[in-house]
This record gives sequence, structure tokens and C-alpha cells, in this order.
Amino acid sequence: MLLVLRFIIMLVYVLLVCIIGLIFCIFSPKNKRYTSTFGQLFSKLSTIFGITVETRKLQFFNNAIYICNHQNNYDMIITSRILQPNMVTVGKKSLLWIPFFGLLYWLTGNILIDRKNSFKAHKTINELIKKITHEKNSLLIFPEGTRNYKQGLLPFKSGAFRIALILGLKIIPIVVSNTQNKIYPNRLNNGLVIIEMLPPIDFKLYSSFSAKQMANHCYNIMLIKLRELNQEVKKREKQNITMKY
Repeated sequence: MLLVLRFIIMLVYVLLVCIIGLIFCIFSPKNKRYTSTFGQLFSKLSTIFGITVETRKLQFFNNAIYICNHQNNYDMIITSRILQPNMVTVGKKSLLWIPFFGLLYWLTGNILIDRKNSFKAHKTINELIKKITHEKNSLLIFPEGTRNYKQGLLPFKSGAFRIALILGLKIIPIVVSNTQNKIYPNRLNNGLVIIEMLPPIDFKLYSSFSAKQMANHCYNIMLIKLRELNQEVKKREKQNITMKY
């Protein structure tokens, strides 16, 4: 019963947000504030699904590349809370075919990439560079390139790091604790998720690194932090259960 109720609330809420968002975007398409505005609205759904989200050390910079681990569809209501004005995300082209949401995603200024076509992917990197240099945006990219249905991290693709290398930008890693096999729509309380931003990584201090080497460097840093956050979440949730009894 709880599962059905949650999904009804989610569908109605998402539909309303998308319709209102599309109306706004018709009059002001790709407004720099909209990705953040509607991302924050979608993040409210985490409460509906019984998820407590804790954010840490969020310090935002202009003209930077943010990288974050990508786990499942719940990222839309968890990771979306970190979106800021002048920040756009990079998603797969198939998102455009999701009714209402796909069009809103594109009209709010986010970038759609065809990962199956290397030529188009190369053109997208040039578009991302334009977004940063001419429109003064920051990017939020999931360097794994796809959802990771297991704990840990998939190998990072180098696209985000090539852009950072070309433009001399800071890379800011963001780590979200595990949500795999944790969130059940039919369970009242789905526990704690921690989002932590790590210190900026300045490419200028790693001038000898290639994009691939920087990708591996960031991968190792984020994997260590992910394991730390997962351990902390388990410990705190166990303490909460103990306190209840």
C-alpha cells in the first residue's frame, strides 16, 4: 500500500513540476537558474521516500567541473539537491524521450550526449567547452558514464578530465554514500544518505598528468571517501536501531 501511495504522489508531483517548468522555459529557455530551481524541487521527493539526506562541505565555485558517482534512478531525488545556479549536468540522449521530464531537462540548459556515437560525443565536448567559456557555467558530470548497480565505483571515463585539462579548471569531487539495495518504496524509513564534497583538485598542480591519469587519481580519492561514508552510515543507522530498543 505504501509503495502505491508513494508512486502516486511521485507521479503527480513530477508531472506538476514538469508542466510548471515547461511553462517557465517557454518564456525563458535555458535560463541559468532553472537547473538549480527544478533540481531542488525534485529533491523534495527524498522525504516522500523516507530518505534522510545529509550534505557536507558544500562550497561552490564558478567555472569548475564537479564529478559525482552515479548509482541509480534515485540520484534524481538525492543528487539533485546539490545543483546550483549556473551549473548544468551532462546526461544521456535517451533522457529526452522521457515524457515531460526529458524536454524539461533539455530546456533548463542541461547537455545531452550520445555515448554510442564517438563523433557526436566529441562534438559534445566542444559544446561543453563553449558552455564554460562563453556562458560561464559549471558542469556536473558522472564520470562513470552510466548507472552503477553495484557498490563501489565503475572506471571513470576521461571526457570530463580532458575538458578540465584544456581549460585549466578545478575538479571538485562529490561523493554520495551507497543507495544500492537500500531504498525500498514499501518501507517507511529508508535510512541515511550522505553527500560530501571533497576539496577542489587543481589541474595546475598536476601538470604532468594526462586526462586518464587524473581520472584514475580522482577515482582513487572518491573510492576511499565512498568506503568511509558507507561505514559511517552503517554505524549511525545501527546506533539508531539500538537506541529505539
